[in-house]
Amino acid sequence: MAAAGAVLCVSVALTAGPASAADSSYAFAADARTVKGATGTTDAALLDPGRSYRSSLPKGAKLYYRLEPDASTSAYVAVTAVPRGSGKLSVNDGIKVSVQNSRGNSCSYESANFGITGSPHPITAWGARTTSPRMPLCEGGGPYYVVVERADADGSTSGTWDLELATATEPRLGRTGATSAPTTWNSATPSPLTGEATTRQGGAGFARAASVKQGVWRAGISPGQTLFYKVPVDWGQQPSAVAELGSHDAGDSSGYAVGALQMTLYNPVRADVEDIEIGYDGSQNTASLAPVPPVAYANRYAPTDQVNGMRFAGWYYLAIHLSTAVADDFGTGPFGLTLRVRVTGAAQDGPGYAGQAVPQDIFGVTAQDRAAAGDGGSGAGGDAMRALAAGGIGAGTVVLVVLGVWTVVGRRRVRAS
Repeated sequence: MAAAGAVLCVSVALTAGPASAADSSYAFAADARTVKGATGTTDAALLDPGRSYRSSLPKGAKLYYRLEPDASTSAYVAVTAVPRGSGKLSVNDGIKVSVQNSRGNSCSYESANFGITGSPHPITAWGARTTSPRMPLCEGGGPYYVVVERADADGSTSGTWDLELATATEPRLGRTGATSAPTTWNSATPSPLTGEATTRQGGAGFARAASVKQGVWRAGISPGQTLFYKVPVDWGQQPSAVAELGSHDAGDSSGYAVGALQMTLYNPVRADVEDIEIGYDGSQNTASLAPVPPVAYANRYAPTDQVNGMRFAGWYYLAIHLSTAVADDFGTGPFGLTLRVRVTGAAQDGPGYAGQAVPQDIFGVTAQDRAAAGDGGSGAGGDAMRALAAGGIGAGTVVLVVLGVWTVVGRRRVRAS
């Protein structure tokens, strides 16, 4: 049994765990399926709801994938692009994601880029075919096509990028609700939390995001690294976050890094709600997200991302990136990072869906979610076990194999004696 436990611990350690301060790589979902983007709609591969996929985007390519939601279901897809290598990217370089129907009409369009420093890091843009708000040009069931391309690669030397695609579906409501976004809400900036910080190193991707609740957290972050955290936010609640990059003694350096620290808030389908970036001169500096409204179904009718992104409850993600430019003047670090997270408002009942979301419980907060945030867990453990299963050997099988070996060895020892 000790041997079995050791094998399990080693297996999980190989696939799980938050990013270390020296690790700037992106951690893809362990159960992600590999899919090749097509160069046209005819051969576009189907993306099943509730799944994660790995793909790649060559420079200059336009790739197509396929969704097939029914007429009453909203479909979402988030595309995270991960540049290979460490070469600097042009300011406008990034990705464009759109969803189109079979007649070529656009259902949604969004782009994401790397900011003013061109520091390579994971960036995410999302697409949607929604039934609420109603989209007259995109009604009815599939097929719908997800189109992914580079935003502006002319000034960039970067070649092929890795992609992670995550899909989800949202059922219609059981009864008709409000069809306009709230016009008033508490938009006052909350005061940052104080008190002793608890060490909590962020994960290296959405699937490995470290879960946190309201509190003060600290970590180490190195230039070029992106840390991911996730916070459970229920219906009627408002999240806020402040990231403080600590002071750093770099000798006689008098440099200044523009856009040194970037923080982005993503909703449960990884749609960008808002972001902020700050400079750094070696003295401490703080990035504070602007106030967002309480989570409400009707927020989706608002014209701005800061409001319509707060359209459902669930895990909200914070991605914090430290630019590679910081190393030029202040060294390789790691640098001290303090994250102050606040969640205000009492949890309310959801809007009353008529069916089941995929994945299950993505648009809500469960007791298990709250427990995970309190314990400081991450998505890594679940991914690790799914990775074992995907590799054709589950945890139970590992135990049985080890026990079988132990039994055979034991029998041989008996015979030898």
